[in-house]
Amino acid sequence: MGYNTNGYNVYRETGVKTASQGKLVVMLYEEAVRQLEKAISLIKDNSFIEPQQIENFGNSLQKVEDIITELQVSLDMEKGGEIAKNLMALYLYFNKELVAATINHDKKKLTFILNMLSQLRDSWISAASSTANTETKLPPDRPTLNITG
Repeated sequence: MGYNTNGYNVYRETGVKTASQGKLVVMLYEEAVRQLEKAISLIKDNSFIEPQQIENFGNSLQKVEDIITELQVSLDMEKGGEIAKNLMALYLYFNKELVAATINHDKKKLTFILNMLSQLRDSWISAASSTANTETKLPPDRPTLNITG
């Protein structure tokens, strides 16, 4: 890796470690959307994926599943009320559909999930920006999912 790439990774890692909780959720959604777009781009007509791209396809979808799992465990079911319950149901649905889409290379299903995650990301962006000055930082010892890979 070159100097510029390493510097960027350090910058990104610092951004993740110092992000507010709302910003961290946005970052997770952004990475999930990016990985889904990457996976979808590998699917050709008739659900075909070039043999040399199958590993990349699987890795991208595994990252999306990991991110959705991180979003699930970060839900505060006690304080979140109905919204947390609805998000949990969506996350469970997304992971179930991702498993099926991974096996079948179902572009339509992945595109649907991508659209839903994009809408959720946009909602979180609005929420995070409207509360940016009132949020507290996460404690530095909180384990987080590495989305910089």
